[in-house]
Amino acid sequence: MKKFSEYRLGIDFGRVVQGAALEPGDEDTVFLSGGLEQALSSPPSAGAFEALARLVPRFDGAWVISKCGPRIEERTRQWLDQHDFYGATGVPRDHVRFCRARRDKAIHCGELGITHMIDDRLDVHRALHGLVPHLFWFGMQTEPAPEWVVPVPTWSVAEAAVLATLA
Repeated sequence: MKKFSEYRLGIDFGRVVQGAALEPGDEDTVFLSGGLEQALSSPPSAGAFEALARLVPRFDGAWVISKCGPRIEERTRQWLDQHDFYGATGVPRDHVRFCRARRDKAIHCGELGITHMIDDRLDVHRALHGLVPHLFWFGMQTEPAPEWVVPVPTWSVAEAAVLATLA
């Protein structure tokens, strides 16, 4: 398998790796509002681990870049461990970044040289537009996508769209 060393992948956590909405909307996941046991038992988004296991080796690094507060940051780290995210996907344990505001994902993407970002929030993509060359708007959406972002409603579509940029 050819590795494209000039490419780096960024992946959002909520509603992308975990809790992907099957219906459009801006609501946050039950991961945020439920108890710890409920959050930790919530499954990965359909096809996420499998697609990432195939994508991650093609990149010179992949990072989870997530916006949340300290309580959800800890819950996210616990979920990633409990679901063997690192072993299943190949994303290194130390490749997880958190920020407190969505626009601050741009800081991490700039520092890391992210070239491909998968996120479910258009406001995040707006903050990354012009910085990250390949933007993938994950999940079911109710509004048309701007021309500079690729809508990817599922992980199988996301995987194919990301791979198409590596060809």
